[in-house]
Amino acid sequence: MPDYRNLHDPNAEYTMRDLSADTMQLNADRGPRNVEITDVQTTMVDGNYPWILVRVYTDAGIVGIGESYWGGGDTAIIERMAPFIIGENPLDIDRLYEHMIQKMSGEGSISGKTISAISGIEIALHDIAGKVLDVPAYQLVGGKYRDEVRIYCDLHTEDEANPTACADEGERVVEDLGYDAIKFDLDVPSGHEKDRANRHLRGPEIDHKVEIVKQVTERVGDRADVAFDCHWSFSGGSAKRLARELEEYDVWWLEDPVPPENHDVQETITQSTTTPIATGENVYRTHGQRRLLENQAVDIIAPDLPRVGGIRETVKVANLADLYYVPVAMHNVSSPIGTMASAQAACAIPNSLAVEYHSYQLGWWEDLVEEDDLIENGRMEVPEKPGLGLTLDFDAVEEHMVEGETLFDEA
Repeated sequence: MPDYRNLHDPNAEYTMRDLSADTMQLNADRGPRNVEITDVQTTMVDGNYPWILVRVYTDAGIVGIGESYWGGGDTAIIERMAPFIIGENPLDIDRLYEHMIQKMSGEGSISGKTISAISGIEIALHDIAGKVLDVPAYQLVGGKYRDEVRIYCDLHTEDEANPTACADEGERVVEDLGYDAIKFDLDVPSGHEKDRANRHLRGPEIDHKVEIVKQVTERVGDRADVAFDCHWSFSGGSAKRLARELEEYDVWWLEDPVPPENHDVQETITQSTTTPIATGENVYRTHGQRRLLENQAVDIIAPDLPRVGGIRETVKVANLADLYYVPVAMHNVSSPIGTMASAQAACAIPNSLAVEYHSYQLGWWEDLVEEDDLIENGRMEVPEKPGLGLTLDFDAVEEHMVEGETLFDEA
């Protein structure tokens, strides 16, 4: 792999808005808070998604753990950014976040992989800051609204297109696992498709999706809220027709019915139906979410914390959403690290609805950390330990690393 830390980039080297401590002339003696970042390392874990774990090291021996949104590219970008924060005080989270945004502006820090890479570092900075100051991460963003966060479980079956199979699994998870909030996919093959490329839903396809919703919601009843995900699959007209057909059922929300780029179309769908519409996981930073909220193009906003910009950026999104009385249901497909970061933010905002959990069928999800019983009866208790409150199990991380990965240093 190239040495990304020494990659030449004139924009990063000569930016007029350099926010480094040297440029900003930050020289005050902070006493025991004089801490410096010494290194940044990553390891990718082969979970039900390829999770990118981030470790930020300091000269005080305190190490922070974070997580970037899954997949390729983030590790190289984090390597690229490491020199921008080495030597900096990790307590200056806002400044370092903006510093990385500015330094990476020529390489695309408006959205995409650059933002998810920055998110992983930002989460780790909260973990460090909490440990230095001896407070939980939630205390760094305003304090508590709740001791535990509601978790909604994303469900799958071997026959996802079978309405009865979905209803069976929904009932099992509610009864046996104790969740009172679940979600199913609706972008599943119905057997009636004529052309998978045009996003158009024919009548029989809509009837099939309605049948899934009908059977699941009737079987679960008032024991659980049920959401349904479309994964940006349908045309505007088809999404409107589907949403209207679902109005008679108790749908918690219909998620991402259309592709995420055109917020004008998203707005027309949301305002055409009484079925609650959720979106947001494919939108980056507060700037990206702003128009959805200002134009009332969404009933529920669904940022993904390790993707949208990290803990503080998610809280900013939530605060903006609260101005429009919109609740926040955090999208989340993370390991315990990203999930706990989402829970830390969720407990600190007034309008938290729930945090997603996507690994209920993965038997070793919780093994990645030393703590046990992270999710019980559909709730995640937010720990009072400093930082995120989690400790990596290095043996488990090493066991489940993506082939070819290298385990990061313990300290």
